Parts: sequence; structure tokens; C-alpha cells
Amino acid sequence: MRRIGAAVAALLLAGAGWGAATTAADAAPAATARATACPTGWGSGAKGGTAVGSVPLKDIKTGRHDCFDRMVFAVPGGGSHIGYSVRYVNRLHQSASGRYIPVGGGAVLDVHVGAPSYDPVTGAVTYPGKVGRPLPGVNLSGYRTFKDTRYAGSFEGETQIGLGVRARLPFRVIQLSDRLVVDVAHNWTGSR
Repeated sequence: MRRIGAAVAALLLAGAGWGAATTAADAAPAATARATACPTGWGSGAKGGTAVGSVPLKDIKTGRHDCFDRMVFAVPGGGSHIGYSVRYVNRLHQSASGRYIPVGGGAVLDVHVGAPSYDPVTGAVTYPGKVGRPLPGVNLSGYRTFKDTRYAGSFEGETQIGLGVRARLPFRVIQLSDRLVVDVAHNWTGSR
């Protein structure tokens, strides 16, 4: 009787271990799937939307995400149809003057947002950027993709920003209510 009890106990323990191994193996693909769930298909070609705005730019913030770095342009009152143009350039040149503005990184995105950095009625500054200088309040320490920012000025209802990135990587532009979002992927494969 003792042998039968020992055999049953051994089978139960073996079954419990086998079940645990199966559960761990089943969980591994799910963890891998989460690790590679970054969006893909953005491309690196120029992207744009119409409309030059009369609603001023108030702020520019950045954020780090698992799959991309993000820049957000706050345009309160701009709605969900804020004009923009985003494209890779060899060198950043200010729209108003043609002046060359150096931007660090392996590639440069020239970002135009259809919102002036001043109030069109009063002329009061609404975003305190200085031409050729990094964006005020933006610290890119620890970012995987973003390497540098430069304010290129505001001209004819548009604000221009130079965004230095690690390399020419895929990006997307999202229009949200009162915000324009530029995401630049960490790589081409969609993996983290």
C-alpha cells in the first residue's frame, strides 16, 4: 500500500511540475508578444495637413514611451484641424530668412505647426522660443530617439521647430483636440 501511495504522490508531483512548465511556456509567447507590440508602418516620408492658424501655440512638451519618443504642441482653441508639415531635411533652414540653424543628431525633422508663437491680435508672445536655441523647458536627457531641439521662429501663422533624432526613423503625426503630436519610433522593426 505504501508503494502505491508513493507512486500516486510521485505522479501528482510530476503532473504539477509538468503543468507549471506548460503554464510558463504558454506565458512566454504572451510576454514576447507584448515586447514586440510596437506600431509599425509609419514610414519616413513627408506628412502634412492644411490650414495656417490664427490660434497661437502655447507650449511644446516631450515624452518617452516604450516604442517611440513624442513631441506635443499645445494649441488651446485650435480644435482637431491644426495645420502641419513634418519632413526630414539635410539641414534646417529658417523659413522666414533661409538662415541655417544647426541641429544635433543623425537626422533632422523640420516641423511646421499651423499656429504662431504670438497672439495675432496683440502681438504678445505666447511661446517663448528663441531662434536657434533649444526649446525652453524641454530636456531630452535619457531619450532613445530625440537628440536635440531648435526653435526656428514663427512666420506667417506657422511656428517652425528643428527636431534632431538619432537616425532617419519612421514617424507619425496625430491631430487631437487642441494638440498636435509627433511620434518618432525607436527603430524600423517595431521591436522595443
